[in-house]
Amino acid sequence: MKNVYFFGVGKADGTGKQKELLGGKGAGLAEMTLLGLPVPPGFTITTEACTYYYQHDRTLPPGLEAEARAAALQVGEIMGARFGDRQNPLLLSVRSGARVSMPGMMDTVLNLGLNDETVQGLIERTGNPRFAYDSYRRFVAMYGDVVMGLKPETEKDHDPFEEILDEKKRARGVERDIDLSAEDLKDLVSRFKAEIRTRKGVPFPEDPWEQLWGAIQAVFRSWDNPRARTYRKLYGYPDHWGTAVTVQAMVFGNMGDDCATGVAFTRDPATGDRRFFGEFLVNAQGEDVVAGIRTPRPISELEEVMPKAYRELLEIRDRLEKHLRDMQDVEFTIQRGKLWMLQTRSGKRSGRAMVKIAVDFVAEKTIEPKEAILRVDPNKIDELLHPMIDPSATKKVIAKGLPASPGAAIGKVAFSATEAEERAEKGEKVILVRVETSPEDVHGMKAAQGILTSRGGMTSHAAVVARGMGKCCVVGASAIQVDYRKGIFTAGNVTVRDGDVITLDGSTGEVILGTVPLVPARLDEDYRTLMTWVDGARRLRVRTNADTPVDARTARAFGAEGIGLCRTEHMFFDPQRILAMRQMILASDEKGRRAALEKILPMQQGDFLEIFRVMDGLPVTVRLLDPPLHEFLPRTEAEISEVARALGVSVEAVHAKNEELHEANPMLGHRGCRLAVTYPEIYETQVTAIARAACLARREGVTVLPEIMIPIVGIEGELSRLRELVVTTFEQVAKSEKLTVPFTVGTMIELPRACIVADELARHADFFSFGTNDLTQTAFGFSRDDIGKLLPIYLEKHLVEKDPFAALDRDGVGKLMGIAVEKGRKAKSGLKIGICGEHGGEPSSVEFCHALGLDYVSCSPFRVPIARLSAAQAALKAGNP
Repeated sequence: MKNVYFFGVGKADGTGKQKELLGGKGAGLAEMTLLGLPVPPGFTITTEACTYYYQHDRTLPPGLEAEARAAALQVGEIMGARFGDRQNPLLLSVRSGARVSMPGMMDTVLNLGLNDETVQGLIERTGNPRFAYDSYRRFVAMYGDVVMGLKPETEKDHDPFEEILDEKKRARGVERDIDLSAEDLKDLVSRFKAEIRTRKGVPFPEDPWEQLWGAIQAVFRSWDNPRARTYRKLYGYPDHWGTAVTVQAMVFGNMGDDCATGVAFTRDPATGDRRFFGEFLVNAQGEDVVAGIRTPRPISELEEVMPKAYRELLEIRDRLEKHLRDMQDVEFTIQRGKLWMLQTRSGKRSGRAMVKIAVDFVAEKTIEPKEAILRVDPNKIDELLHPMIDPSATKKVIAKGLPASPGAAIGKVAFSATEAEERAEKGEKVILVRVETSPEDVHGMKAAQGILTSRGGMTSHAAVVARGMGKCCVVGASAIQVDYRKGIFTAGNVTVRDGDVITLDGSTGEVILGTVPLVPARLDEDYRTLMTWVDGARRLRVRTNADTPVDARTARAFGAEGIGLCRTEHMFFDPQRILAMRQMILASDEKGRRAALEKILPMQQGDFLEIFRVMDGLPVTVRLLDPPLHEFLPRTEAEISEVARALGVSVEAVHAKNEELHEANPMLGHRGCRLAVTYPEIYETQVTAIARAACLARREGVTVLPEIMIPIVGIEGELSRLRELVVTTFEQVAKSEKLTVPFTVGTMIELPRACIVADELARHADFFSFGTNDLTQTAFGFSRDDIGKLLPIYLEKHLVEKDPFAALDRDGVGKLMGIAVEKGRKAKSGLKIGICGEHGGEPSSVEFCHALGLDYVSCSPFRVPIARLSAAQAALKAGNP
């Protein structure tokens, strides 16, 4: 196979469309080269070579070395230098590049090819010994960390090279690396090499070719490092993709004050505004910008420092956007006034920016609305829907940084990523506070509500990763001083300790002491424009799971087209209501149960009436009582005593009822329709409440469309018996009110047997609704309450690729659903079928529901926009909106 793809001087073996083979970096460099942009020559080793490396006990593919040698010679010819040459050495960068952006998760080696001889050639060629030794010390440290394994493994470990560098700066009385002399840097090279020999027992490799093979394999190995695995797990990227390796001629931003390096976005990645956005550093290398070690300057200031290079950069920005038809994330270096482009890729952006950029590109006639719909990640829409800081609230601002990623975050301060993750797993909301983040912090960043750093800029690691995650982030808050050892940070005369609460405003960069009130999010015109296109493109209707008027109102504001699941049991857990429910359960006969149910009836009637009013003109699917009765009984001795006193029964009677209702496996026990088979008065009361509420709403002029759903049905007789009860009860109420109120009766499909006998159930159902939470549980034989302990092992061993309770299992549960759809509609043509499990708001599950021909999905209120967008994307991908 061809392992190496060359690019240079307007010619390239690959193109920008080959991301799967060349990775995003390699494909972007090939495309820029073909456009005639100033790109240093180089070559990309394919992702297929990486796959071979892992499939063959971490050995490089045959022929790779020869291909790489030939390509390196070709690079040298273009650059007028030769790799390994003592007088005129070519230096190389070795970078990772997966098909998707994984910022900082894999490894890079810069300035490769330097040794004690080639550094002299570099000095002679440039006349700049300080630059040469600065590059050399960077290379030895980076090679020692990345290739020879000296990089710190945990947050508590210190980089040995950073410690030596800090010691040197203290000895010289300087704070910045740039203030060290050539002799200082030369001494650092010697000390770095000695540290490697001491720690590893082997010398630093002087042979440039040995350095190259070591670096290539190290980048391949970095695909499997802990932070890369964590990042792939967070975003669902498969392990088998692998990374490409791009080897490229070095150009230098650290030769002097006529040199610079920077990162830029062709539009603002936080807001989506059409403005050139980025940062640069004079006399630096690229790692200095993204690592946040030095706070860089805004890209606009480059116009003053290097006007010619800036003008050329603006022209390239416009060319890339026009050609690639998306917002780009670019890296560049200016060497002695000449601009070189080192990367272009689709830039990571916040949810708000993603929507705005897509809508703006349509307005600019760059793309069509259909493409705009497909470009927006449904999960990023979630960022637009959550509350923001109340602008009228009183707040104590203790520091201000750069607003790197919008939103609001409130939580307790944590100073390490591991601590943040551990506390978040216990249900605590945390803010991760660091001097600057590194790729090793990604697990804590994901767990935190927000991220705060005292150093770094808008293109630093923290900023880029937070925007990709949709996390509120403030960076470069230089007023705060972080002391990890004491577990505090200070801002002026304010001291904030580990565990103290702070609030971050990612839109203004403010760091606020304590908790600040929030207000609902404002959905702007760009969002409304996008969702208008979305609704015109989709076939699937989108409903919501809502048990209260507040939830129903929220969902309707987000575009819900009805309620697909109203859980009646949630209405009983109110402290003022549960006593009546407990009285019903403790009753010894039907008369006692009915007496208690009479107290419950007006409560439920009031709930349904409010929901019908909110959902005027839209269907409301009410699920009759589902959970086993023991869930409503008191657990602790104190609760049992309190209930006994309130109901005038003995403590022993409550204990006895608890014992009587105890089941070894209650989720498969006396619940759902089985309750109504044994105690029909329960469903009779609920249906009476629904019918009375519907009649009252109808008299108020509300258009009521009640759908009554019977859960946990697996036998035809269960449904036929209970349908008769529902219909008789509802019609009696309507008759007594002298009204005609249309209603339907259906069932949840949540048992494998229900899928198999769906044709029998369809005879008695006006609709089916898949309860995929229970259907997944019963299909796998997994207890969803206990599987959390086992599931991580199954995922790690690839026994399942995704959590089946989060994303629908198409191979098993999906096939059961397919059987039910086919059999149900064969028995009853046009049978309405939907889904009301949590999967109804998960994009890949929505896509499957579209393919299956369902009529609607139902999900929690805040996921309604996500489901709408996912349904439109499914229709467009299938070609049948």
